Amino acid sequence: MKLKFTKMQGLGNDFIVIDGISQSLDLQPQQVRALADRHLGIGCDQLLLIEPARTPQADFSYRIFNGDGGEVEQCGNGVRCFARYVWDKGLSKKQNLVIETRAGILKPRIESDGQISVDMGPPSFEPRAIPFSAPIANTYKLPVGDTSVELSALAIGNPHAVIQVDNVDEAPVDTLGPAIESHSSFPQRVNVGFMQIVDPGHIRLRVYERGVGETQACGSGACAAVVAGIRRKLLAPRVEVELTGGALVIEWPGEPYPVLMTGPATTVFEGEIEL
Repeated sequence: MKLKFTKMQGLGNDFIVIDGISQSLDLQPQQVRALADRHLGIGCDQLLLIEPARTPQADFSYRIFNGDGGEVEQCGNGVRCFARYVWDKGLSKKQNLVIETRAGILKPRIESDGQISVDMGPPSFEPRAIPFSAPIANTYKLPVGDTSVELSALAIGNPHAVIQVDNVDEAPVDTLGPAIESHSSFPQRVNVGFMQIVDPGHIRLRVYERGVGETQACGSGACAAVVAGIRRKLLAPRVEVELTGGALVIEWPGEPYPVLMTGPATTVFEGEIEL
């Protein structure tokens, strides 16, 4: 069958967005992997599938698939691209949307300057919610090989581990990232953020995403890093997060309030491919 798609990106974190409302399909993991392949397919970090809302309270539902074909709960850059797609395609004229995901309800809003703000919901530090095999704490010592790594662990719709480093340019993202992502203490794997604090209102961040590898940007990872820093009293309630692909603004007043993420979303091209 011919599949219509839109290629989008949020700070270099790129997506295939598929309208599952006007065209019916049941994507299999091997099909997602083929579409995500950067040499033989379209290429993406994640695939986003738009579907009708399942409850009267929501406007839409959507599903998120990593490049390895696995379905995940949450994607911060993805929800901004999702919202941009919905508005640009005229699927909704609402300034504020209510979207169902596997992680719960998200609420994106289009701002007057074209940026998109998203209420990401409150973070969770309960190990069972991450999930993470450890008692609750601000930071943890995780044994990795013949050493141990100090990290924060939390869920912001999906699981995150955050490590503070002196310089993200020198951080061992390509070795420590996969070692922690698949660590036995994280039974559903984990996204791994490497955070450099420039000052209380500014951090630099690199993220190794589960099922993808290092990406240009990670919205939920930016939220997790800021929340971890605020909880450790290292960051201000409003932080600019400098990622490889650009910057996001993350705001969090503390528990039990939700995290607010603001940033761009851009359409790259549209096309049709044989599925």
